[in-house]
Amino acid sequence: MPAVADEPPLIRFKGVRKAFGPKIIYSGLDLSILKGEVLTICGGSGVGKSVMLKMLIGLLRADRGSITFDGKEVTAMKEEELAVVRRRIAMLFQSGALFDSLTVGENVGYGLDEHFRNKMTPDERNERVAWALGLVGLPGIEEMAPADLSGGMRKRVGLARAIAVRPEVLLYDEPTTGLDPINTARVNHLITGLQERLNITSIVVTHDMKSAFTISDRIAMVHSGRILAVDTVDAFRASTDSRISDFIEGRAPVKESVEDLLSS
Repeated sequence: MPAVADEPPLIRFKGVRKAFGPKIIYSGLDLSILKGEVLTICGGSGVGKSVMLKMLIGLLRADRGSITFDGKEVTAMKEEELAVVRRRIAMLFQSGALFDSLTVGENVGYGLDEHFRNKMTPDERNERVAWALGLVGLPGIEEMAPADLSGGMRKRVGLARAIAVRPEVLLYDEPTTGLDPINTARVNHLITGLQERLNITSIVVTHDMKSAFTISDRIAMVHSGRILAVDTVDAFRASTDSRISDFIEGRAPVKESVEDLLSS
C-alpha cells in the first residue's frame, strides 16, 4: 500500500530543468512519488517521460533543480554513489534490452554480477535467477537464447532481470509497447502483482491509458515541460481539463490544422 500523503515522499523532483541544445524538455518539473505506490506517467511522444526516469538514476543529468531519493540529493552524486542508487532502483527498458550473446539465465543474472560480485555464491546466484524467472511466469528457461523468445517473453525476462536484484523501486519504460492484448494484460498483472508481493514502489511510463487506468494508484501527465496534473485514477478520468480528456480519448486539439498535423 502507498504511504499516506503527509509522509515524506520517497522520490521528489523539484524545479528540474532539462534541455538538449535548444530543445527544452523540462522547464520546471515538480513531482513527488510516495513509497509503495504505482505512479503512471503519461503524455505525448517526445515530452520527456523516459528522460525523467533516466535523470532519477543518473543516466542523464538535470541542468538545474533538485532530485531526491530517500532524502538524498541525486543530482549531486558521483558515479560510485549513483551505483548504490541503481542497486535500489531497477529499470525495465522499453525494448527489454537483453544481450543476444547471453542465455536467458545469464541475462537475468547480469545485474547480480554487476552489483553483488563476490557477495553471492554461484548456487545463491542461480537460485535468485530461478526465483525471478518464476515470479514472471517463465520458470526453467535459463538455457534458452533471447532470439528464441517472443516479444512478450523478452519483456518478462527483462522484468526478471530487474527484480533479481530485489530493488525497492521499479521503473518501467513503456512496458506494453508492441505487445498484443493478451501479453499486455499479462504484463499489467505482473506490475500490480509484483508491487503487492514485493512491497515495492513502481513508476510506469506509458501512453497506453487503458493500462494506466488498470495498474495505477495515481497518474501524472507531462505537458509543455511540466506536470500538468497528478491525481487518482478516478479523478483523472473525471478531469474537465480538455488537455487531459483529449489525451485520454486520443483527440487532437481542435486548433491544430491539417498542416500542423502533417508537419508534426
